[in-house]
Amino acid sequence: MSADVSARLAWPDDGTAIARIQVASWRSTYADLIPATELDAIQPAELAERWSATISSPKEARVRVLVALERAHVRGFTLVHPCYDPDGDQIADGEIGDFVIEREHQRAGHGSRLLQAAIDTLAADNFSRAVWWVDATDDALRGFVTDSGWQADGAHRELATETGASLKQIRLHTSIG
Repeated sequence: MSADVSARLAWPDDGTAIARIQVASWRSTYADLIPATELDAIQPAELAERWSATISSPKEARVRVLVALERAHVRGFTLVHPCYDPDGDQIADGEIGDFVIEREHQRAGHGSRLLQAAIDTLAADNFSRAVWWVDATDDALRGFVTDSGWQADGAHRELATETGASLKQIRLHTSIG
């Protein structure tokens, strides 16, 4: 018997599950960059409202949220949109903006299904290339992405935090289609 797993476009009601997954991810991933008081102050209900609004009324048609499901349970999510990088082509380049799988459900195929759904969605929106900024120190995610055929394109950036720490990222890309 196979598991009931899938990936689909998110529904506004998925906002609560997406916010829960995102907050848990932030609290574990950014504990060294963001003070615990700030992480604890995040209001999941407000975040859920923002996700629901993004899903139901995106700022532009090619902004989409997808979810990975196990039965009716959301196990991960991704946000895809046009690439807004100064050196990007907003017509040809799509971007994976957020991509999070619940820690306890990683390595169960949800990431692969969600990534394929994201690429299919970007292709359906007529993008010919996809980019993805990943944490330079997240070897597991970078390995997953490069094993899926993505390559570094030489771009890198540092995002400053209020604590003075910085998050270093590298940009990966892949052709679509």
